[in-house]
Amino acid sequence: MFLSELITVLVVGWFVVVTPGPNMAIVIKNSIFHSRSHGVFTAVGLLLGNIVHISYCLAGIGLLISQSMFAFNLIKWLGAGYLVYLGIRALKSNKQEIVERIDIASRANYWVSMRSGFFTDLLNPKATLFYLALFTQIIRPDTPAWARVTYGISIAFLEFLCFVVLSMIIGHSLVVKRFEKISHLIERFTGLVLVGLGIRVAFSD
Repeated sequence: MFLSELITVLVVGWFVVVTPGPNMAIVIKNSIFHSRSHGVFTAVGLLLGNIVHISYCLAGIGLLISQSMFAFNLIKWLGAGYLVYLGIRALKSNKQEIVERIDIASRANYWVSMRSGFFTDLLNPKATLFYLALFTQIIRPDTPAWARVTYGISIAFLEFLCFVVLSMIIGHSLVVKRFEKISHLIERFTGLVLVGLGIRVAFSD
């Protein structure tokens, strides 16, 4: 019973993880324009954000947020604003700034990348709705608390591992060098994606 339910949860979680969204975009951005180590720290931030979502959903606070129009819209608009802010920063970067940023990546502050991952996930209202659906619809009502915690943590670490692998690939020196000449174009494209995701979050139901 536990194993079959865990498999179901992980399959659902897998499809959520591989679906392009803000989390994937921020990992790719930090991996390419800083380093794969920054991509890993971004994934750590996303993991911590997921743990926060899991904690308050298990405590019943997530249901209150979803039922409060003000609270849900506040999170939604904060999340949208943060994504648009990151996107505009990327769009405003010039070619020289991007090259210099790549060159000094090894000396950059990993905390900044982890923080960007944390707030990207924490301010994503879709994460709240996903974990609410997980704990109220996919998982049976009689599932014990320890199993619910296990399911939530399993999905959080599944996402973490997937994004670590992604950052290792995207942030590899061979990949970075291959795209270094058009890094400013990639940065602007990433900025447009982040702004677009922010707008989508803002106007989502």
